[in-house]
Amino acid sequence: MVRPRWVLALIAALAIAAGFALLGQWQLSRAVESTRVETHPTETIVPLEEKAQPAEPIKQTSTGQMVSVSGRWVPGDEQVIGDRMNGADAGFWVVSHLAVDAAGEPGLPVARGWAADEKTAHAIADTLAGESTDAVTVIGRLLPTEAPEAPAEGADPHSMTTVSSAALINLWADFDDQDVYTAYLVDTEAAAGLTAIDSPPPTQEVELNWLNVFYAVEWVVFAGFAIFLWYRLVRDAYEREQEEAADAAEHLAARRTE
Repeated sequence: MVRPRWVLALIAALAIAAGFALLGQWQLSRAVESTRVETHPTETIVPLEEKAQPAEPIKQTSTGQMVSVSGRWVPGDEQVIGDRMNGADAGFWVVSHLAVDAAGEPGLPVARGWAADEKTAHAIADTLAGESTDAVTVIGRLLPTEAPEAPAEGADPHSMTTVSSAALINLWADFDDQDVYTAYLVDTEAAAGLTAIDSPPPTQEVELNWLNVFYAVEWVVFAGFAIFLWYRLVRDAYEREQEEAADAAEHLAARRTE
């Protein structure tokens, strides 16, 4: 059924369908774009000051970054942290206080290594309390400070299960009116007697934006509906013309038989 108006209607329907298809493609590209993860070279060692500043929260993009920092150990400020996993094994970390070589010597907690039992961890901590205060350079993975947790009932009030800068500064001797990093470092080289802490590169989970996918499917349905609507209008008009032609033929035949 070729009629100029229906041809024009088809062109309009195709244009509308094309517009809906483009919108669907754009919505789908948004869904794909949201799954892209900006990669950061976390295994490239950079200076600490490029990724963290004292008393300021570290950015998400800095979490897990390998950094180097110079400073000096503060003997006697070692702390044993319990309930720390190393791979599949539970044990204890020994965390030291590093006075960073910067204005005011801000404090940075450094996890020096892991021990399977608490007695060994405390023995190593006591040994580290006598180490040199000469300048050192530490390389490790930068992680954000953890929330402090209250010791279990009946436990040592100074016992800790999280590496919390806010809690550690209350235990560090002669630490007053100084800045502290809201992060800690996992040393790549374990102190003598300890096991190196397993600290793999950070992984980022990617989740497809299903809402955008749903919208994309909707636009495709709308595009199909535009073509279907044109088809139904043409079909209805065609059937109506056929019925009118049949009625006219019957009417003409009836008049001839009179």
